[in-house]
Amino acid sequence: MTDTSTRALPERVDVLVVGVGFGGLAALHRLRKDHPELRALAIERAAGAGGVWRENDYPGAACDVPTSLYSLSFAPNPNWSHTYGRRGEIHEYLRSVAADYEDQIRYNTSLTAARWDGAAQEWVVDTTSGQIRTRFLVAAPGALSEPGVPEVPGMEKFSGKVFHSAQWDHSHDLRGRKVAIIGTGASAIQIVPEIVDTVDQLTVFQRTPAWVVPRIDRTISPLERAVYRRVPGVHRLVRKMVWAYREFYVAMMARNPKLLPIAKTVALAQLRVQVKDKDLRRRLTPDYQIGCKRMLLTNKWFPALQRPNVTVTGALSRLTENGAVDADGREHEVDTVIFATGFTPTEPPIAKAVTGRDGRTLAETWQGSPRAYRGVEVHGFPNLFFLYGPNTNLGHSSIVLMLEPQAYYMSKTIGELKRNGRSVFEVTQDAQDRYNAELDPELERTVWNSGGCSSWYLDSTGRNSVMWPKYTSDFRRMMSTFVTADHRFDDAIPATAPAVEAATDSADAVETESDSVERTLTK
Repeated sequence: MTDTSTRALPERVDVLVVGVGFGGLAALHRLRKDHPELRALAIERAAGAGGVWRENDYPGAACDVPTSLYSLSFAPNPNWSHTYGRRGEIHEYLRSVAADYEDQIRYNTSLTAARWDGAAQEWVVDTTSGQIRTRFLVAAPGALSEPGVPEVPGMEKFSGKVFHSAQWDHSHDLRGRKVAIIGTGASAIQIVPEIVDTVDQLTVFQRTPAWVVPRIDRTISPLERAVYRRVPGVHRLVRKMVWAYREFYVAMMARNPKLLPIAKTVALAQLRVQVKDKDLRRRLTPDYQIGCKRMLLTNKWFPALQRPNVTVTGALSRLTENGAVDADGREHEVDTVIFATGFTPTEPPIAKAVTGRDGRTLAETWQGSPRAYRGVEVHGFPNLFFLYGPNTNLGHSSIVLMLEPQAYYMSKTIGELKRNGRSVFEVTQDAQDRYNAELDPELERTVWNSGGCSSWYLDSTGRNSVMWPKYTSDFRRMMSTFVTADHRFDDAIPATAPAVEAATDSADAVETESDSVERTLTK
C-alpha cells in the first residue's frame, strides 16, 4: 500500500472528511459515486484505517453485532470466519475497503482546529500536516473514539502500571501480575476471560452488574462462505433476515418495554446455570430493568469470575501506592490497573475543535447536551455534516445501518445545492428545535431513559443525547429526503460574527480574487 502520509495537503478541496472508519469510508464512497467532479479528501489521525477497531486491540476484542450486518453495503464481505466478528478481521476488512480510496486519504494527520470563514463561505481547517480550506466539512470521528478514564483519588501515588483498555500496553506482560479490572461493561467481559489464566490474581471492581445474555456464535464453514461468494443473492438474503430479527429488539427496548421480560428470562436462566454460588449470583444480578444499559453477549464471563484467582468486589474508590480500595474500604493488593470504563460519546473531542459562524465551538453550543438535526446538521455550523452525531447510536443492531444513510443524506444535500445553484446551507434553529422536541418524548418512553440505570447514553444534563429510539428503516426513510424549508442558504446565512473576524488572520478572513474564481469553478 502506498504511504499516503508523505503527500502534502492541497490548499483547498471541495469536501474534507475527518476520520477513516466506517463513517468516513461511507462518505468517500458516496462522494465518488455521486459527485466524481468534486475534490474530496479524508484525513485520519492514525497511521491506518479502522477507527475503533484499530484502537481497541485488547485481548478478546470482538463485535457484539452479527457479521451479517457488519459490513458496508457497497463492500460486502462473504469471508467472515464467525457469525460474530473478531477485532482483527474487522480491522483488516476496513483496511481493505480503505485501500480503494488511498489516493483520497492522508494518514497521520489530525484535525487540530476548524473554523467557519464567513467571508469566503468555507471551512478553514488546521491539521498536524498543515492548513486546508474546504467547502464542506464531514466530521466522522466515531462516537467511541475517546477513552473515558474517571478521576480516581490516589492515582498519582500508585506505583504500578495503569492504562485504559482502548490504549492497551502490549509491552506490559501480565503473567504473574496482580491485576485490577475497573468496570464490568462490554470491554471487561471480553478481557477477563482472556487474561484470567495468565495473571496471578484478578480483582474485578464492579460498580453496577450488567445484564448478560448468551452469545450464539459459530464458525462459518468454508462451504457456506463459498456459497456467499458465488451467489451474492444468498448473502444479501441472510443479511436481511438477520436485520429483521435484530429489529425486534427495538420493539422491546423502545416501543413496548412490556416485552423485556422475555430477554430477562433468558439472562436469568444463564446466570442460574453458570453461577451456583447464591451470594455471587446475587451480586451479579442487576437491580435495573434489562436493556437500560446495553445487554452484553457472552458465554465466558460468569465462568471466568468463578476461577479461584478471581475476586469480584465493589466499585473502586481510590488507589494507594500498592493497591486499590473498593467501596467498602477494603484494600486489594494490585500492581496493574486496567480501566475498562468505556468512552465519552456525549463529549466528543472534535466538538471542542470545530468553531461555527458565531465564534462558538460545538462544545460551547451544546453545553454538555449534544443536539442536532437528524443527527447530522447543527444550527450555526454551515456546510457541516456530523456522521455518528447526536441520537444516532443503536442498542440493538449495526451502526453501519445508520452511517450509510447519513452518508447518503450528505451526498443528497450537496446534490440539492448544486441543482439549485447554491453554495452554502444551514439548518434553521426552528427546524432543529422541532426535530429534537419530537425526538425527546420518544426517548422518554424507552428503557434507556426509564429503566432505572445510569449509563453513557445520558449526558451531563440527564438527557439521552446518544440513542435512536426507532427502527433503522425509519431512519433510512427520513434520511432519503432533504427538506428545503428546514434550511436557509447563501446570503440568508449571517457571516461570521465581527468579533471573531477581527481576531482572525486577514489571510483567512479576506477572500482573494483567485480564491473566488476557484470556488466558483468548483460549484
